Amino acid sequence: MTMAGSATRQLDRVGVSGDAAPQDRSIAIEAPVAIEVDGLGYAVLMATPADLDDLAYGFVLAERLVDHAAEVIDVVSHTTDAGTLLRVTLVPGRHDRVADRVRHRVSESSCGLCGIENLEQALRPLPPVVARSAATPPAIFAAAAALRDHQPLARATGATHAAALCARDGTIRLVREDVGRHNAFDKLIGAMARDALDWGGGFALLSSRCSFELVEKAVLAGCPLLATLSAATTLAIDRAAGAGLALRTSVRSDTLYAA
Repeated sequence: MTMAGSATRQLDRVGVSGDAAPQDRSIAIEAPVAIEVDGLGYAVLMATPADLDDLAYGFVLAERLVDHAAEVIDVVSHTTDAGTLLRVTLVPGRHDRVADRVRHRVSESSCGLCGIENLEQALRPLPPVVARSAATPPAIFAAAAALRDHQPLARATGATHAAALCARDGTIRLVREDVGRHNAFDKLIGAMARDALDWGGGFALLSSRCSFELVEKAVLAGCPLLATLSAATTLAIDRAAGAGLALRTSVRSDTLYAA
C-alpha cells in the first residue's frame, strides 16, 4: 500500500536459483527539495517529500538562521516536475544572517559541511547544553526496542531513517522519517519547535550513526541526551563533550556506549 513518502514500483525478485519473478514493492521517495530563504537560494537537499514544513523549520534552526520558531513568518511549498521548492520567510531582523551564510556557501549539499568556505564556518562554536536528561539505560533500551513500531515508512520500504523524541522513561512521543538521517532529525526538531514541545528530561533517539552534524543539531535544539543505534565518530564525541551533550551510541537491546 502506498503511503506518504513512498511509491510503488515493480521489481524482479531473484532467488538463489536465479529465477526472477516480478513483484510490486513500496519504494521510499528520494527527490530534490530546494530551500529558499528570504528570496535567496540556500540549499538543495535530497529528501523524502513528507513533513516538509517541519523540515524547513528544523533546517533554518540548525543553520542558525533563526533562534526561535516564532522568527519564521511563513513556509510556502511549490511542487514541480523537478522536485519541491520551499520558500521560507523570516522576520526582517534575520535577513543579514541569511545573506552572511549564503556568502560562505560555495556549493549546496545536505551533508552540512560541503560548500562551507572555511573551517571556521564549518566548526563554529556551540552553545553549552544546559538541560539534563533523567533517562536511564533501561529507558533507552526500551525506546530502541519500540522504535521500529513507529517507523511505518521504514517498515514499508526498508530505506528510511527515523528521529524520535523520547520521554525520560523511554516512551516514544514523536517520530519523523526521511531517507536522510540529517533530514529526519531536522523534521523532528522542526515539528517540536512548531508545536512548542520540549525535551522534558527525555532524549533524542536516531536510527543512524552519530556524526558531528547530528551532534550539532542536537545541541542547537537544546537536547540533553542524544542516543543513536550506530556508533559515533571522533568528531561527534569531541563536539558533544565540548558542549556538554550526553551521548549514548551503538544502542542494542541491553548494551550501549556512553560518551
